[in-house]
Amino acid sequence: MFLLSSVRIFANEIYEITVYHFKDAQQEIILDTYLQTAYLPALHRKDKESIGVFKPIANDTASDKIIYVIVPFKSLDEILALQKSLSKDAIYTEAGKGYLTVSYQNPPYTRMEKIILSAFELSPQMSTPRLHSDKKDHIYELRSYESPTENYYVNKVKMFNAGGEIAIFKKLNFNAVFYGDVIAGSRMPNLMYMTSFENMEDRDAHWKSFTDDADVKKLFAMDEYKNNVNKADIILMHATSYSDY
Repeated sequence: MFLLSSVRIFANEIYEITVYHFKDAQQEIILDTYLQTAYLPALHRKDKESIGVFKPIANDTASDKIIYVIVPFKSLDEILALQKSLSKDAIYTEAGKGYLTVSYQNPPYTRMEKIILSAFELSPQMSTPRLHSDKKDHIYELRSYESPTENYYVNKVKMFNAGGEIAIFKKLNFNAVFYGDVIAGSRMPNLMYMTSFENMEDRDAHWKSFTDDADVKKLFAMDEYKNNVNKADIILMHATSYSDY
């Protein structure tokens, strides 16, 4: 006989990453104001926590500037339900009117995209980072690994789970926030994950320890896991002042 009450069962979370592309300070102000005063408070009222809002360090010199908003959900149905409930939230509607009712002549962004992910088997829940330095110094590293085919992609996900790559990141204290299988997005097949560091020096030191690690060398030398990534994007970011972590 199994006593379910004595076993803690984790369902894999669903992550929604909203990517706002913007071009200038005016659009950035509209986006920041909306996210800080309307969107995040509305989600907090619905008991949603651990909402991350990030800006790439490269924004300073990029013509295509970006804000990433990462929200964990229990299911795809919860994402759909949120969109309906926000439209009925008078506090949200009032706080966000500078974004929600803006003219087509003065849009708040140049483009918006959504990426939906399902958390990995061995990391089914988001982990808020355990960092101790000033928040402005924290570095968040978002990585996207694309594979040449679906089979190679399955192999790369296996490398993270059964192959032990997640375990290595944990051993080396990379403070991973999430690992996710992209189930809907403009780039597929691919996975994404995010690690966090006290500052840039800490980030560089961690990656050196990863490169030098004996388990890493053994894992990446295995023929079983060869050629399973053909494109990697690395985005270094700071959290906004109003981000939950």
